[in-house]
Amino acid sequence: MTYKETLLFVAKCLTINHEEHNKTIVENKLKSNTVDWEAVVKVSTAHFVFPALYCNLKKADFLIYVPTDLVAYMIHITDLNRDRNQQIITQAKEINKLLLANEITPIFLKGTGNILEELYEDIAERMVGDIDFIFSKEDYPKAIEVLQNFKYSKVHDTTYDFPMFKHYPRLQKENNIAAVEIHKELLIEAYADEFNYTFIKKDAQLINGIHFLSFKNQLNLSIIAKQINDKGFHYKDISLRNAYDVFLLSKKTTAKSAFNDFINLKNPLNCFLASCYAVFNKPTSLEYIETKETKEYIDFFRRNIENNAQSKKFHKKTETKLFIKQRLKIIKDSIFDKEKRIWLIKRTTDKNWQHEKLVQLGLKKSKPNA
Repeated sequence: MTYKETLLFVAKCLTINHEEHNKTIVENKLKSNTVDWEAVVKVSTAHFVFPALYCNLKKADFLIYVPTDLVAYMIHITDLNRDRNQQIITQAKEINKLLLANEITPIFLKGTGNILEELYEDIAERMVGDIDFIFSKEDYPKAIEVLQNFKYSKVHDTTYDFPMFKHYPRLQKENNIAAVEIHKELLIEAYADEFNYTFIKKDAQLINGIHFLSFKNQLNLSIIAKQINDKGFHYKDISLRNAYDVFLLSKKTTAKSAFNDFINLKNPLNCFLASCYAVFNKPTSLEYIETKETKEYIDFFRRNIENNAQSKKFHKKTETKLFIKQRLKIIKDSIFDKEKRIWLIKRTTDKNWQHEKLVQLGLKKSKPNA
């Protein structure tokens, strides 16, 4: 199986309990005994949907077609993820209780929000990194103080931090499984005036004592996290983890109208929806508004997944271009922004940073481990 065939097969597997036509296609493929399971494991793992793949195959009673040793491995990984997510749920509920007791209301975001509100039939489906939540500008510094007083400390114990626009540096607490990100913004500065706390607060929902985004804005953020914050719109690729969230949320809200209130965000989000529609084999819930931009985007996206080597080359070239652009912006901003200027001076005079850069340039050898 080529990369494209594998990606599309895994994507269809994620929909088999909602889309009957995909269930038939997947079962026929499984019965043909032509599935390259090594490729499936590689792609589903890279896209962080390996447990979701197992859960969907299990629910559809398709595990009979999967090699028994692979099924055992799937069960093992899924059980580990379920245990981790249960610990994250316990940790998140403890934080929610603490903040509410201090008259601060967190709105939970992304993966943690999804498992807390029970978006998935099995909490093991979603692979979660951090616990993310957002606050009003007034509550943001108070939330940091409360969590620090509750023995949360920075993951990276630096003497200086880059002035982050979106969130405070990640915090962790001993014997707790997940780091936390305290947000004051949801996306990068260029788009923050369209999608921010004020915007999402208007229709936020309360479920079992915990606050979440509306389903429409959960869908928006699932796309934004990949397409804007992770530069997916530039790379013209897809994350099946984000796409699967979009697919499930499209069963709870109308996807194609979720972007109606946006101007600058509308096209990037609609393009991602178009790629979801393509990889999941045209579910009606993922129908999008066809435009000249979406046609060009999907044409490029299809060429990208058709030729994985070419895709990697394009990704590397784009990554370099974005990196240079970002670094030039930091230098430019530091001229007018005192906080960023102080950070840049501290950064460039940091002996460890200087050594790290010289190693990267091949001008020095790395320090031996102690």
